[in-house]
Amino acid sequence: MRRGGDDFGYPCRMRSKLGDLDIHSISLGEGRPIIFIHGWAMDHHVELADYEPIFARRGGWRRVYFDLPGMGVTPARDPITDQDRILEAVHGFIDEVVVGERFVLAGTSLGAYLARAVLHKRGRDIDGLLLRVPLVIPDDRKRERPAFRPLIENAQLMSWLGNEAAELGEVLVQSHDYIEALRDKLHDRVHPAERAAAPICAEIRADPARYALSFDVDALPEPFTAPTLIMAGRQDTSVGYRDAWSMLENFPRASFAVLDRADHGWPLDRKRLFAALVDDWLDRIEETLGVEAP
Repeated sequence: MRRGGDDFGYPCRMRSKLGDLDIHSISLGEGRPIIFIHGWAMDHHVELADYEPIFARRGGWRRVYFDLPGMGVTPARDPITDQDRILEAVHGFIDEVVVGERFVLAGTSLGAYLARAVLHKRGRDIDGLLLRVPLVIPDDRKRERPAFRPLIENAQLMSWLGNEAAELGEVLVQSHDYIEALRDKLHDRVHPAERAAAPICAEIRADPARYALSFDVDALPEPFTAPTLIMAGRQDTSVGYRDAWSMLENFPRASFAVLDRADHGWPLDRKRLFAALVDDWLDRIEETLGVEAP
């Protein structure tokens, strides 16, 4: 593992060598390890931007953000041809960054699917799990998803945006604050990540057999009893919210939030609500571990 310089607070930049694959990551802070897994064709910047404002005001956590193979700065390699190979790389990365340590896991979208897969191998080593807008069914054709319909319409504002309105895509709430938050996320994080993704990502995504893992991630060997947080968007047209309910019995200590005014990009302009939910989850983990509040 090679370590480099700082550029966000005081991060430790790392490249974990797994065979001939370099996994790019950064580590921030000290304390209990928490590993973040981003969504498909994204990179670690999406997770970092949403979570770091929360950890800026609470200590005791070592946050590890990394790029999946073929995404962000982590290159693709010939063996990475399907989701099973992606998961192997995730397991290898975790083995390197939490040697002999227990850890906490947080995944977004496809990252939440991979996080649940990790439970199969090492659930007893994990002290908490966060699943944000979780992918439950990899095959798009089999998901139960709501149709898109704007909650708040503002024809004058959308007309004023002109061509940019089409670039923004589905705008759930047509307000200045929401559009500003959506614009920032798309321009600063989502679009750059999509452009950087290797061609193999599109190939895997287009084939349901390769995009899905070869086993049922929700057929856990045993229920996961550590504090869990599941956040689903009521207006999420990508993965929906109903399918997430089906896995709830796997997590007897889960808080399950179906959030109104929330699509697949949650939280966008609802950072305070997002922070409150995440803080409650972290508090429950610390309580379970016997960590005294500062």
